[in-house]
Amino acid sequence: MDVSIYEVEAEENQVISFKNIPCVRLAMSLIEVVVCRQTEKAYAMFIKNRCGISIENGTKKGQELILKRIIQDIKSEQFSNVYLLYGEEAYLRKQYRDKLKSVLVAADDSMNFTAFAGKDINVNEVIDLAGTLPFFAERRVILVENSGWLKSANDRVAELVKDLPDTTFLIFVEEEVDKRNKLFKAIGAKGYAASFEVQDEATLKKWIMGLLKKENKLITADALNLLLDRTGTDMEQIAKEVEKLICYKYYEEGITQKDVEELCTVRIQNKIFDMVEAVADKKQKQALDLYYDLLALKEAPMKILALIARQFNLLLQVREMKTKGYDEATIAQKTGLNPYFLKKKYLSFFYIYGYNMM
Repeated sequence: MDVSIYEVEAEENQVISFKNIPCVRLAMSLIEVVVCRQTEKAYAMFIKNRCGISIENGTKKGQELILKRIIQDIKSEQFSNVYLLYGEEAYLRKQYRDKLKSVLVAADDSMNFTAFAGKDINVNEVIDLAGTLPFFAERRVILVENSGWLKSANDRVAELVKDLPDTTFLIFVEEEVDKRNKLFKAIGAKGYAASFEVQDEATLKKWIMGLLKKENKLITADALNLLLDRTGTDMEQIAKEVEKLICYKYYEEGITQKDVEELCTVRIQNKIFDMVEAVADKKQKQALDLYYDLLALKEAPMKILALIARQFNLLLQVREMKTKGYDEATIAQKTGLNPYFLKKKYLSFFYIYGYNMM
C-alpha cells in the first residue's frame, strides 16, 4: 500500500484537522496546514501559503476549493503566476480560460498577450517570451493550449515555471495530464491546477435551469430530461441547444417536451442505441426507419455497422461487470462510458430486457 507522508508546518488553534493525513508533526488541537511539501511517490497535494487552507488534490472537495480560489483571484485581481485548466469538460476549460485572460490582460493588448496551441510549439520561443518584460503594462500573459507537455516529459518548461518572473503569467489549458509529470508538480507548487470533469446529471440540470432563469424561461421536468437525453453531458452542446430553445420560445415563458422534440438535435450515438433497442424489441420497421434517418444524415453504412457493433460490445462488457458485482463508478471507468449514459441507457436496457437476452 502506498502511504503519503507529509512534513507539515502549522499554526495552532485553527480550524482544519489532520484527518486522513499521516504527519511527522501533530497537535492536540485543531490546526490549519500552511505549508506542505510532499514526499516522492505520495499522492499530489497542492498548498498555496497565502491560501490558508488545506487542499487534497484529486478529491472533489479539493478541486472545489481550488476553483473557488481561482474565482476569488479573478474578483480580487490578486493572481498566481501560473494556472493549469485541465479535464474532459471543454466548455468549462474555455470559460475559465477566457475569464482569466480578460482580467489578466486587456482585450486589445497584442503586445503583452501571446497564445500558443498544438503539439509543435517552440519551447525556446515560450521561454524567451516568458523572460521578456511587459511593454508598458503590469503583466505579460502567455496562453499554452493542447501542447501535450503535461503528458510527456518537458523539464525545461518545468524549470521555467519554478523561476517565472513576477511580471509573467502562464495559463496552460490541456485535456489530459499526467499528475506524475514534473511540469504538473511545478504548476501545483507555483499556482493552481484545476480539473474540469464531466458534470453529473443533477449539476447539469441545475446549470440548465440557471441559464433559462437568466432569460426568464421555465422548462418542464419531462423537457429537461429529454434535452439531456438528446445532448448528452457535453456542456457546449447543451448551451447551443438551450440558446435555440430560448430563441424559439422568445415570446413564451415555458419550454415543453414538444419544443425539445421539434428543435433539439439527436446525437448519432442516441440513434444507434435506439436501433439496438428496436432490434432487441423485434421492431423491424422502427430499426429500419432509424437506419434510413442515419443515411439521410450522410452517415456511411460501414460506419453505422461499426457503431452498432460497438454498442453491442459495450452492452456485453456492462453485463459482464454488473453480474460480477462491479459498482456503476467502476463500470463507467473501465468502459469509458459517461456515468449518466451508463445509468440512463445501458443499465436501463438490462432492467427492461434482462441480463440473459444477449
